[in-house]
Amino acid sequence: MTAIDDCTDPGGVPFAELDPALLRTQRTSLKWTRYPEDVLPLFVAEMDFAVAPVVQQALIGRVLASDTGYLDGPGPLAPAFADFARDRWGWDVPHDRVHLATDVATGIVESLRLFRPGGGRIALPTPVYPSFFEVLDEVPFEVVEIPLRTVESGEVSGSGAPRPSRAPEARLDLAAIERAFASDPGVDAFLLCSPHNPHGLIHSPDDLAELARLAARYDVFVVSDEIHAPLAHAGRAFTPFAPLAAAAGALSVTTTSASKGWNLAGTKCSVIVAADERANETLRNLPPEVACRASILGLHASVAAFERGRDWLDRAIARFEANDRLLAELVRDRLPGVRRTPPRAGYLVWLDLRDAGLGDDPHERILRDARVALNDGASFGEGGSGHARLNLACAPDTIREAVERIARILPPKEPA
Repeated sequence: MTAIDDCTDPGGVPFAELDPALLRTQRTSLKWTRYPEDVLPLFVAEMDFAVAPVVQQALIGRVLASDTGYLDGPGPLAPAFADFARDRWGWDVPHDRVHLATDVATGIVESLRLFRPGGGRIALPTPVYPSFFEVLDEVPFEVVEIPLRTVESGEVSGSGAPRPSRAPEARLDLAAIERAFASDPGVDAFLLCSPHNPHGLIHSPDDLAELARLAARYDVFVVSDEIHAPLAHAGRAFTPFAPLAAAAGALSVTTTSASKGWNLAGTKCSVIVAADERANETLRNLPPEVACRASILGLHASVAAFERGRDWLDRAIARFEANDRLLAELVRDRLPGVRRTPPRAGYLVWLDLRDAGLGDDPHERILRDARVALNDGASFGEGGSGHARLNLACAPDTIREAVERIARILPPKEPA
């Protein structure tokens, strides 16, 4: 287990310098500008932590060199990503299968335009990242929502009774996926979120292999969004979809970037990776503008992250794990009726608020009365209503403050 400092972020910045009131005076992203000053922002997937020093140095070096022009390909990012994929996940990625895009959303849209130019029906497991629905408005697809299957985890307390503060485990519903693939009309494409956002779910190798088999059998093109993959927690093995797709003969690409692992979303750089040479032949037809619109600063930031930011990443993951343990205790002790899904990757936590006594729209109630901004579960698609997503990438005191604010608006406990 990676050691962490209980007083600093992964780069050594004291938590006192990550006080939300202070950060609001220093940062200009939407996390700090969307809501009034008295609202604690724990919604968008953006870290409060300072950017890794090696990434800061890479960005400063490029600016000092006036290296701020256009790109026409991944250049050094291809080997940097391939080395990371090999070392972390055992995935051997030929460099020529790595293609450049502005961000993962662009990678998804441009891949769908290339591989399924006529559009059709696209399936995705829900509840899922809300921007998927916005992205899919750009292409001529009918969205088919396939809710995740839930199974009670069986975790017990010391008395042997189930812990009410822990939500059921979630998995891909492969039987429902096959029914959708085999239906008339069937499904032309599948958008996989792996690890799955908002649950922090790492899909099992068996489930992914079966999805690949089904995609090959029914000729379904799979786009696997693996942006949270670098953030797999300690002891949790992430399985890339591409090798399984290639083995099964399924047509697939992977879209990913360093943006979530190293907090680089605004630097605008991602990759699209072909699962095999058949997919690569199609990706070679990407319009030149797809690479040209990526940021050269983002490219060099990503290279630094994949090559030299691994220690920082490991410390960040250890901090997320510690923050999640803290949140689990606080939810158990201070938020009766709230159930938490423990993430296996990333820094986002899915909260079931349906039994918390906060009404039909708990997200709005928490924002209005507790002054805490979470993501509204209803925007994540079928199965999301009554839930909210909370961001753990912050100082521990920020989590404590958020829970205390929410606890104050819960209805009083009934006498035992």
